[in-house]
Amino acid sequence: MSDARTSNVEPFIHLAGVRKVYRGGGLDHLAISDATFDVMPGELVSLVGPSGCGKSTLLKILAGLHPHDGGEVRIGSSTHPFDPARDIGMVFQAPLLLKWRRILDNVLLPAELLGLPMVAARERARELLALVGLGGYEQKYPYELSGGMQQRAAIARALVHDPKLVLMDEPFGALDALTREKMNLELLRIWKESGKTIVFVTHGISEAVFLGTRVVVFTAGPARMADNFEIELPRPRTLDLKTHERFGVYTRRIYRLLGME
Repeated sequence: MSDARTSNVEPFIHLAGVRKVYRGGGLDHLAISDATFDVMPGELVSLVGPSGCGKSTLLKILAGLHPHDGGEVRIGSSTHPFDPARDIGMVFQAPLLLKWRRILDNVLLPAELLGLPMVAARERARELLALVGLGGYEQKYPYELSGGMQQRAAIARALVHDPKLVLMDEPFGALDALTREKMNLELLRIWKESGKTIVFVTHGISEAVFLGTRVVVFTAGPARMADNFEIELPRPRTLDLKTHERFGVYTRRIYRLLGME
């Protein structure tokens, strides 16, 4: 996918010199230092790095949950204004489904909170549950679903109000390895069919490369953005892609940046 510097398409997200410092107890903790990159409309961008390197903090800045202390953050454009309360869907590491609500009602929660017309929202929720492979599970409770199925419901919930941007904070980190692989494939299918712009936080190097149109690498101590590059691998992506030489080139590049090679 073309970079904004070489394309006439305006970036959907523009970050320039973004800095975040946590202050408390007389000490300053640098969480993000000089994050600078663009996300184009419809991209799936992976943010990868060790735990505590500022990835989740940056996601919270994009969500409007944390202020930044320096630099520029711009989402949307003058012709397409962006409202974080309306235009963001979030998926966390834990599904965070309400145990007393059925799956359909869990998916409908953002629509209820935003006051959207419920007849249309209910129809969209059913379509999304079918999209994520949960058709027929609308009336189940969360405890009746596996961890992977619950996370699929969480993805449907993040999409029900038709957001422009989906932020995913290590959404598959708590799943076993086989389920995680399946969910990676499922996410790519959902992304292709929904056309959403996605920013995906992970500390899995292979996962970042497999999913992303672009990978942004963060290192720890002190926190800084180390690299930002496109992933030029064929789509649709299948798991055997991980055995290809080009896939290994990208993963080794990240390992070197993280001082692991």
